[in-house]
Amino acid sequence: MKFRAHKREEPEINLIPFIDVLLVVLIFLMLSTTFSPHTALQIRLPQAGQSAAKAAPHEVVIAITPDGRYAVDGHTLGAVAVDGLEKALRAQTQGQTDVQVVIAADALTPHQLVMNAMDAARRAGFGRIAFAAQQQPQ
Repeated sequence: MKFRAHKREEPEINLIPFIDVLLVVLIFLMLSTTFSPHTALQIRLPQAGQSAAKAAPHEVVIAITPDGRYAVDGHTLGAVAVDGLEKALRAQTQGQTDVQVVIAADALTPHQLVMNAMDAARRAGFGRIAFAAQQQPQ
């Protein structure tokens, strides 16, 4: 007696019901999620409003040339290290640290020279540092 060999069917995974279940779970999670307005960092943002412009506080301008020469409020220092620039800033402001430091660097000045000026201002105790820029012609 000869038996017929049954043709084995390859098992298949039916993905349609699986996708349906995942979609229902996703919708459930989206509807049940609450969004917290708190952030990980506690940041106090500044408030802005329309007000009259205040008189600018005393400023100290650090000019930097592309070849590495510094000038503090028009007094040329030449190519000095960070320590020399820090001493010049302290001497120019007579120990006041509430002064705003404005860095006016040439467009071709290497970034390291600007970073040196920022480091000297930080070491001298200045917390407000700004950068001078030109307005683009319209």
